[in-house]
Amino acid sequence: MQETARSVEAVFRQEYGRAVSVLVRAFGDIDLAEEGVQEAFAVAAERWPADGLPPSPAGWIITTARRKILDRLRREASREGRQAQSALLYEREEPDQDLAVQDDRLRLIFTCCHPALAPPARIALTLRLLGGLTTGEIARAFVVPEATMAQRISRAKSKIRDAGIPYRVPSSAELPDRLRSVLSVVYLVFNEGFAATAGDRLAREELTAEAIRLGRVLAALMPDEPEVLGLLALMLLIEARRPARTGADGALVPLPEQNRSLWDSGLIAEGQGVVRRCLRRNAPGPYQVQAAINAVHTDAPSADATDWRQILALYDQLTVFDRSPVVELNRAVALAEVDGVNTALASIDALPLDSYYLLHAVRADFLRRLGRVEQAAAEYGAALELTDNEAERAFLRKARTGLGAPVTDSGPT
Repeated sequence: MQETARSVEAVFRQEYGRAVSVLVRAFGDIDLAEEGVQEAFAVAAERWPADGLPPSPAGWIITTARRKILDRLRREASREGRQAQSALLYEREEPDQDLAVQDDRLRLIFTCCHPALAPPARIALTLRLLGGLTTGEIARAFVVPEATMAQRISRAKSKIRDAGIPYRVPSSAELPDRLRSVLSVVYLVFNEGFAATAGDRLAREELTAEAIRLGRVLAALMPDEPEVLGLLALMLLIEARRPARTGADGALVPLPEQNRSLWDSGLIAEGQGVVRRCLRRNAPGPYQVQAAINAVHTDAPSADATDWRQILALYDQLTVFDRSPVVELNRAVALAEVDGVNTALASIDALPLDSYYLLHAVRADFLRRLGRVEQAAAEYGAALELTDNEAERAFLRKARTGLGAPVTDSGPT
């Protein structure tokens, strides 16, 4: 019974975005699609423990959700719903699901990233629909209260409906206005996969795989956009380290302690090749600079051989494009290696990231290295209060108990 319940949750995590994308294409209504998929998963939670998983769980969810939506529309149409009548007319034969995976998710991203929506709302809505992330998980990514994020998502869906924003990939002339938000969405999906907000696992491989797939699709769609290539390279180089990020018991392994022979050499070669293409274009941007930082990490045969001066110089270049507190926090990790821990600690003291667990984790490590044990223990405790990921929590508890290894992984920023 418990195993089936876990299977339903796993299918939800893996297939929610796909199912919503297919049904938005079929009915032209985001709310209808999302509600239908949620109803289908509720039915699955009741039936699958008794009947077992169907041969194609994703297809079962899409078919059940479609029936739920059609039943609802027919009930509403029998009363007064003009909108329901139009949705019934809009609904058409189900597209081939393999083709839909290639097209529909990208359409959904571009729909949600329309210029009529405020940038934070664009990204939040797409994360909700595409990645199946909870409102709480998205709120954490934006470092805002959950109620604030729920309001943003609701307003964005209403705006799409009321403004009649079309569900399609825009023309070439329209792409530049949406590209920045689209790249942000793909990267935030990747980040949630790289370090899951909650759960027993450190990573959600289905999300990193989906983000990389979308990055490849975007690179094929816009091969002359350097930042598209930069994002793809960044994700490839970070993903290459994933096999070494956890031990056999699932425990987090920080970057300095990772067995680099486990890194995926094929992804590293591909990612570094894309970075070189970006360098030849000489049109730097934030994703390209972050990719270059990770290329330096993957160049080093050991942690001791890491060229921290080059990494710090690249972070200095990144702050030209992005002076966000999170970038400053990541820069401090490199600064500690070049100019010393005292300098790095002073550089993060005023960062407005009190609700971001990594600020406290990094500060704890700096204090540990300075021998300020009691303060370090307090910072590890603060970090523990701010993460719901069990792998991260286990690592922080171990670090606090032994005041041992550094916590950061120098992964996504």
